[in-house]
Amino acid sequence: MGGRVGGITSKYYYETAGIKVSGGQKVKAGTILTRQGNQWKPGLNVIGRSSLTAACDGEVYFTRRKNSYNKVITLINVKPS
Repeated sequence: MGGRVGGITSKYYYETAGIKVSGGQKVKAGTILTRQGNQWKPGLNVIGRSSLTAACDGEVYFTRRKNSYNKVITLINVKPS
């Protein structure tokens, strides 16, 4: 027997990826902010690489800046409460 048991099929798996919170939303430490996203980078009080999580309780806000290749990137930050 192969395949997943009690999981989501690969056909619909892409729907679970992406950003999970919006700006101004209150989050607790350990809350998943994004899943499998290379277009968002960790900012203040955010840990992870492709799946970003909140390192502390607070409010989510976004900032944009240019990286070393002059490309605009979006940072996800958490303002501690």
